[in-house]
Amino acid sequence: WDIPGMKAGVLTGDLAWSLLQFAKAKGFAIPAFNCTSTSTVNAVLEAGMQLKRPVIIQFSEGGSAFFGGLSLPNKEKQASVLGAIAGATYVRAVAPAYGIPVLVHSDHCAKKLLPWFDGMLEYDEYFFSARGEPLFSSHM
Repeated sequence: WDIPGMKAGVLTGDLAWSLLQFAKAKGFAIPAFNCTSTSTVNAVLEAGMQLKRPVIIQFSEGGSAFFGGLSLPNKEKQASVLGAIAGATYVRAVAPAYGIPVLVHSDHCAKKLLPWFDGMLEYDEYFFSARGEPLFSSHM
């Protein structure tokens, strides 16, 4: 990748933006995949590694609830928040081993799902205060 500072693993901030600009300039898309488990995350990362292409791993509210465990209460979207955080944390742990740039993104959020979105943003703030960057690359 002919992008200063490019690395394998999850990208955020200016580096994530540089990757998107690079893709646009070179005329290729970076596919986004909704993931619901470690198995689906691994499959996406493996495909990206085999193709030597960046990927976007995306978590929807329902997919996040599934990632966290469907037996957990989710009336206030607490299982969805937990699942999204767990999924993004898992991606951060394994993505560098696949040798490709990865963006972690939340899928669209309808007004009724705002508690899920708010929970992710709250954790992003905590993660940022501890690590100097957000857990997620972006939110929709």
